[in-house]
Amino acid sequence: MKTDGQRVLVAGGGSGLGAATARYLSERGAHVTVLDFNLDAAQAIAADIKGSAVQADVSDPASVAAAFADMPPVRIAVNCAGIADAARIVGREGKLSLETFERVIRVNLIGTYAVMSYAAQGMMTLDPLGEERGVIVNTASAAYEDGQLGQSAYAASKGGIASMCLPAAREFAKLGIRVMAIAPGLFHTPMMEGLPDETTAQIASNIPFPPRLGDPAEFARMVGDIVENPYLNGTVIRLDGAVRLPPR
Repeated sequence: MKTDGQRVLVAGGGSGLGAATARYLSERGAHVTVLDFNLDAAQAIAADIKGSAVQADVSDPASVAAAFADMPPVRIAVNCAGIADAARIVGREGKLSLETFERVIRVNLIGTYAVMSYAAQGMMTLDPLGEERGVIVNTASAAYEDGQLGQSAYAASKGGIASMCLPAAREFAKLGIRVMAIAPGLFHTPMMEGLPDETTAQIASNIPFPPRLGDPAEFARMVGDIVENPYLNGTVIRLDGAVRLPPR
């Protein structure tokens, strides 16, 4: 599917990988709606790319439904909204982390499922463009395969995103809607940029090649490649410089 002229939704587009994706697709002629919990951030990106902004809490399906009710159907939906709260399953003095687990699952997994659901529902109403009606790209993580200590909630949420990629693609296949997932490794995002330089250097030293953190623009390019290659469907692509995360 050509990006030029298409309506695009980027959930979590107010910062990080989502913001880079919104900019990249806009540069290629798409009209991008930036959806984010932080409306100010969404509006700032939307203003830069001459797109539109909408506020929604992806962990609340009713909030997602309201956001989609206020926009026309999109051809391309990209899910980048997420949190990375870390906690041991059983922490100090036997403290459990069930609340953290539930919060991460609600934002990352249920949020992705909700946005995908409403996006696909709208795509079904559109006339096909050649073979396709739409494309959905979800964001997993390298942590779904090699999550680190304290990342049980995060790894579980991203594993769910990876696992539902194929069945979702199979469900929507007859309608001409593709579903893909990207599992990024270690990227320059607001979370990483808050770390000390020496910590970032240590993290980057474990990446085989290129031996650096990923550029969000490289994630955005992968989204663009997926959109434009109609035979990419139902699979998870690791984008990680061949890194495998150590236990800690």
